[in-house]
Amino acid sequence: MDPQSCIQSIADHTPFDPAEAESIAATLAFLDEHDRCWQRDNYVGHLTASAWVVNPAKSHVLLTHHRKFDCWLQLGGHVDEGDDHLLAAALREAREESGIQAIEPLQTTIFDIGHHPIQTPKEPTHVHYDIRYLLLAKTMEFVVSEESNDLAWVPLAEVATVSRSTALRRMAHKLIIGIPQPHKL
Repeated sequence: MDPQSCIQSIADHTPFDPAEAESIAATLAFLDEHDRCWQRDNYVGHLTASAWVVNPAKSHVLLTHHRKFDCWLQLGGHVDEGDDHLLAAALREAREESGIQAIEPLQTTIFDIGHHPIQTPKEPTHVHYDIRYLLLAKTMEFVVSEESNDLAWVPLAEVATVSRSTALRRMAHKLIIGIPQPHKL
């Protein structure tokens, strides 16, 4: 993975609100200070790749009730050595966590950026700098992976009822109001 192309993609992303602008600034500062930006054993933090997976009508998003964190989240996770870029990692994670192989990008640019602390009993507290992509599932039939308690297609207008996450609410709102306008690949 080319760190310079990651930095350029993040720098080119237009924030939707002040919280996303803060995440962009924090992510760029992290990347400026750390060479090992996606390795899991970097316990300052690392880049992660997430997938905002929508159905063909773009009316629902596929969320996971994450087993480790016990809350509803978008699909996604750590970048692996074999991932050529962050979009590839987001696609791989979406397919692994949903069992849906017919998932494709609606756009190749970043959809959303966030950062948040991670606290687990097995690792020191660190930060995930999460780069999120807008993906389309061509089928709504999924398989719950071992990382999840459950998966659910949630109407965009109801995301706020299943999660208190401001990031999930922001991503749903972006699609409800039509930002961004996905382009054909």
